Amino acid sequence: SCKPGFESDRIIFKVNRKHLKPDTRLGKGMLTLTNSFLNLAAEHPDVAVLYFPKASNGLRRRKRAWVIPPINIPENNNGPFPFKIVQIRSDEDKMKKIHYSITGPGANKDPVGLFTMDEDTGYLYVHQRLDREKQGHYKLFAHADSAGSSKVEDPMEIIINVIDMNDNKPIFEQTSYVAEVSESSEKGTTVIQVKATDADEPGNDNSIIRYTILSQEPKLPSDSMFAINSFNGAIMVEGAHLDREKYPEYTLEIQAADLDGNGLTGRTAVVLKVTDSNDNPPVFTASTYQGSVDENAVGVLVVKMSVTDEDEPNTPAWNAKFKIIRGDPDKLFSIETGTNKQEGIIKTAQGLDFEKIRKHTLTVIVENDIPFATPLVTSTATVVVTVKDVNEPPIFKEKEMTVQKPEEFPVDSVIMACEAEDPDFARENTVKFKIIDDPENWLQVDEDSGLVKVKSLMDRESPNVKENKYTVLLSAYDDVPATGTGTLIIILEDVNDNPPAIVEQETQICKHQRTPVLLSIVDKDEAAHSAPYSVAVHKMSSANWTAKMNKSETGIELFLKSDIPEGKYKVVLRVADRGNLGQDSSINVEVCTCLENGLCSLARIGGQEEMSPYIWGILGALLLLLGEYSFFRNEIMYSVNGKKGEIGEPFEEDIIRDSLYHYAEEGGGEDDQNFDLSVLHYGLDNKPDLLQSEMMPVTTSRPTYRTLPGNPDEIGNFIEDNLKAADEDPTASPYDSLLVFDLEGGGSDAGSLSSLNSSNSGDQDYNCLTEWGPRFKKLADMYGGGEDDDDML
Repeated sequence: SCKPGFESDRIIFKVNRKHLKPDTRLGKGMLTLTNSFLNLAAEHPDVAVLYFPKASNGLRRRKRAWVIPPINIPENNNGPFPFKIVQIRSDEDKMKKIHYSITGPGANKDPVGLFTMDEDTGYLYVHQRLDREKQGHYKLFAHADSAGSSKVEDPMEIIINVIDMNDNKPIFEQTSYVAEVSESSEKGTTVIQVKATDADEPGNDNSIIRYTILSQEPKLPSDSMFAINSFNGAIMVEGAHLDREKYPEYTLEIQAADLDGNGLTGRTAVVLKVTDSNDNPPVFTASTYQGSVDENAVGVLVVKMSVTDEDEPNTPAWNAKFKIIRGDPDKLFSIETGTNKQEGIIKTAQGLDFEKIRKHTLTVIVENDIPFATPLVTSTATVVVTVKDVNEPPIFKEKEMTVQKPEEFPVDSVIMACEAEDPDFARENTVKFKIIDDPENWLQVDEDSGLVKVKSLMDRESPNVKENKYTVLLSAYDDVPATGTGTLIIILEDVNDNPPAIVEQETQICKHQRTPVLLSIVDKDEAAHSAPYSVAVHKMSSANWTAKMNKSETGIELFLKSDIPEGKYKVVLRVADRGNLGQDSSINVEVCTCLENGLCSLARIGGQEEMSPYIWGILGALLLLLGEYSFFRNEIMYSVNGKKGEIGEPFEEDIIRDSLYHYAEEGGGEDDQNFDLSVLHYGLDNKPDLLQSEMMPVTTSRPTYRTLPGNPDEIGNFIEDNLKAADEDPTASPYDSLLVFDLEGGGSDAGSLSSLNSSNSGDQDYNCLTEWGPRFKKLADMYGGGEDDDDML
């Protein structure tokens, strides 16, 4: 019998690179088929019989007698079902009873029951129509077993292929397409590509698709304005001269057909919108425009020019832009596009001059934001601008005039002569001058001649002189009047008109130490008229004081010449600069006794007093007492030397200023001495001018440091002098040192505030105060029991 299959297990073809192309024939091989494989749809014809392969002798792998070909079944077969496909047989069925069965997907696995096998005859059946798009092939295994014993044959693999039928039409990926095409597109320009798919077997004629254009609307200017690539669905421009202004949109009906264009079909619509491509130029609505503007006006409107454009509105091909191409070499005008994009606006970019040019003729061209798609004639317009005359202010020949004069330039001397011109030549105006701003009122100007003179002496050291420059604002005006301004800058040369002065007004010096006091010098003049300085002690102070310049000759070293009593002294020094311009300066110097640690009995720094810890303690105690007895202040009585009385009004200023209270003793009797509480209430406002005491000092007597000089040229000397003073300061201590302030010792017997007052007024002799003058006589009477005691309350 005929056995279907290839004539050999293997077919070999020899090929090279040239053969590796589609549809190239490589060779041939022989394949035998039976009718049962080709026409399984017949009404149960004799079907092919498949035998289980036989094993060869020995232990080698089984070799099939022939290759079992796959079984091909067309999809959508209409039956009748069950439909017999093939018969499976074993050579052993002549000798024993064989039972046949199949396993695999479609048999005993999902989809279960699609294929069955008659266990007695080995016939294989299919029970329903197959769909290749759901499953294209099935892999089953046939089994042969003898009744009551083990298997007779090894399982045989059966491949069932579902043959594709053209049962699916092409389907486009979109139901409709929208695309844009420029009206200036050339022939062959690809606009869009459509694509359809077919569910049938790939590579089969059933899924090979071809595309065609069925219709075009509108069919103008021709019915073939577009073409389509039948293989890939690309739509291209076929006809030239697309015109958006006439035909802004086309609709194409596209068909896709399988079986290489002869089978099932699918359709879609493609809408092509023709876009503007600037094929129409903007055109001025008028060929000539007129405008007028006042001279000197900047940024004012001259004229507006409108245009029209047939391209699509509000697109770059429609938006107009303007340019002045002739008649404006000095860029006196500017032109811009209006907000509606169809209007050109001309303004003045600079002031026009009626006296120079009274009429300007401009040529303006208009274009679009994008270039023209094709060569087009551009539109131009002429603009005539008439300049109107206005009264112009006079103009200074020099907007900023600079002169250099000494600061003590004589009064009525001429600084300079102003010059100004009136540009309105035809008006014959008279130009006059005046001063608008002269901060120090130093100058005057002749309104007719323009001569600027000195009215009062100028001073380079004035606060209105900045970096030696004094600025005056002048004006020139005509008959209308119209006013023009000019600036006069006077550079003032320094004159040695300021004598040097000593910065410090008060200082202090230790009586028994010969360390000098360093005094600073200030000079308002420039460096050429300042240092080096010289100093001399006035005759009235020379008996006790001497002074000399320091090494840099920018500071004064003041020495105590003789042993004088403690107190305040007025020392008069004469300081002169390098030009021997000098003046007397008076310094209040306080002479005091200093301890070994450099502390003075009373520190007066910058005119302020610093009170010792004892005084602070007393004031603190008094404040505490005032707080405790504030509710009974109407009953508190005070006494002076044992005499009781009510609180009166605060002492008059001269009494407070002359009051001297002795707090140097601790312990003693009860404190029955009157203390004027108004000193606490009004102490800061009634500070005495002179205060003498024998209290322990609380501050260090140290060299006086120079203050920051006003002249920048003195900064170097300022730093050098203060560094030297710091190095020679015997009271200077490290930042982390332990400072001892007025150690009183331990075991004080003071147990209450009563110990803060003197023990007994009788223990003290105050008669010596009467010898010090009228003011100190009041103190002697207060503490010595004088006749003024009763008058103080």
